[in-house]
Amino acid sequence: MKGLFIHGAQDMRLEDVTTPEPADGEVLLRVRYVGICGSDLHYYFHGKNGENVVREPFAPGHELSATVEADPSGEWAKGTPVTVHPARYGTPVDGIGDRPHLWPGGDYLGSAADFPHRQGAAAEYVVVEKPMLRGLPEGLSLRDAALAEPLGVALHALTVAGDLGDRALVLGAGPVGLLIVAALAARGVEHVAVGDIQEAALGRARALGAHETFHIGRDEVPTTSYPVVFECSGAPASLTQAVASASRAGVVVQVGMLADAAIGVNLAPLVSKEVQLRGTFRFSTEIDEAVDLLATNPSISQVVTHVFPAAEAVGAFETAKDSAASGKVLIAF
Repeated sequence: MKGLFIHGAQDMRLEDVTTPEPADGEVLLRVRYVGICGSDLHYYFHGKNGENVVREPFAPGHELSATVEADPSGEWAKGTPVTVHPARYGTPVDGIGDRPHLWPGGDYLGSAADFPHRQGAAAEYVVVEKPMLRGLPEGLSLRDAALAEPLGVALHALTVAGDLGDRALVLGAGPVGLLIVAALAARGVEHVAVGDIQEAALGRARALGAHETFHIGRDEVPTTSYPVVFECSGAPASLTQAVASASRAGVVVQVGMLADAAIGVNLAPLVSKEVQLRGTFRFSTEIDEAVDLLATNPSISQVVTHVFPAAEAVGAFETAKDSAASGKVLIAF
């Protein structure tokens, strides 16, 4: 079979490798689509994602759709369309039993956090444990189902936010920011505002249901105006804006990954307005809601702007890096 492997910074190869065999409790999947995430971009362009360094040939990819190729138990029929919850949970911790994604010792498809690395889904075939499978409802295409994982991330950010109220601001209209816009619209939030530095990204946000957009650097973003703000870029200046734009007693949800370093952020209004700053990490059960939402709201699939064959993976990553040119980029196997 063909598999896509990152060997180091800007060194990615489509290689012939042995097709894996499923053991008891596992299923062999024929991968159809894999989405490119921000972490995948870091692995390819920098050879690392934060502190997670590529130390062996590494298959990226944790956003996927597939069909069942073989299930030794016979529970899943060959050809069944599925997506995958990419997490294996670690050791339960008292007090956060309902948040297994925060337990220590787990892993995630396509993560170099551990060594040997947890290989990802960017290959023609991949083996996963059966509890990770999610069958697709009638009418949900394999292409659109590749959005289930990032939409789960977006929905978990809404979970962390709590009461959404009637107004929300999303800063950063990359793929996850766009999916948060779509999720807010689906939840019936009356006024969804979006800020980004790219006019093309703002156009995509409007198509997904944004009521108002701000071109960062040109337009003035209102302050003390939004009960909930989702910061999706990870830029320090954007976090400063998020705190400034939050209402008194509002909530800022930090969705974008922040640098593992001291950064310059003005958090003074956090105190004077009693703003709550909340982090959000991956998701727990929200992927199930994501599958249902994709099936009932086909317009969300507009987040996908490009699909590349696996042989053109380098071009796919270059396109995904350019936020002016692309939303979510998929690789087809």
